[in-house]
Amino acid sequence: MLRLCVKAENKKLRHSVIWAACILIPIIPAIMGTFNYQQNLGILTGKWYSLWSQLSLFYACFFYAPLIALYCSYLWRLEHLNHNWNVLMTAPVSIPNIFFSKLAVIFKVTLITQIWLAVLFLLCGKLIGLPGWVPSQILVWILRGTLAAMAIGALQLLLSMCIRSFSVPIGIALAGGVAGLVISNKGLGLYWPYALMLMGMNSNKNEDTLAGHSLSFFLSVLLFFLAFSGISILLLKKRDVKA
Repeated sequence: MLRLCVKAENKKLRHSVIWAACILIPIIPAIMGTFNYQQNLGILTGKWYSLWSQLSLFYACFFYAPLIALYCSYLWRLEHLNHNWNVLMTAPVSIPNIFFSKLAVIFKVTLITQIWLAVLFLLCGKLIGLPGWVPSQILVWILRGTLAAMAIGALQLLLSMCIRSFSVPIGIALAGGVAGLVISNKGLGLYWPYALMLMGMNSNKNEDTLAGHSLSFFLSVLLFFLAFSGISILLLKKRDVKA
């Protein structure tokens, strides 16, 4: 049944604006990060690592979480319109399947976004003349950041489920990402879900800040994922969200 629900959610994405956002928006932090790197070659001497520190700073702080929020708002907005919520809640499908099918689709689109970001990073590096190829360690950081999106996806689905506004959850994600930079710099990133994306992608750092702390990072991602997913499913079971 979950597979059928995922197929139904995938159909909602056909010809949607989500794909344009997925492709176009990551180009902005790629250009910003590359420009900033080019302007500071005197102090940014780590080549691929320095370029990544600049690109990931803009992307993880200002664009990554809002992109996921955009995907989540779009999927729930369809349920909030034209009495579709009543149709959804009376369908012969379990509540967990409804939620996790949406989350699976969100994670799929996020994975595509992350792959596209990796391609943009490679292209930007080659355009400015960096030697060799992207270090494998940076690819691991991108993968970690993708896994962290599971926690954010669950949180943003919860917010978009409860908040009818399309833009408010996106604004919350933007504020959360900016706050995540401050919180992670204070060493408290494991306790703030939006900071996990920055920490996973090693944003604005050349050295791996999670070295020796990977288990704590993955445990934090898992706990936030389970908590937000559990709250969402409980709310759907106990009461109707106003649509």
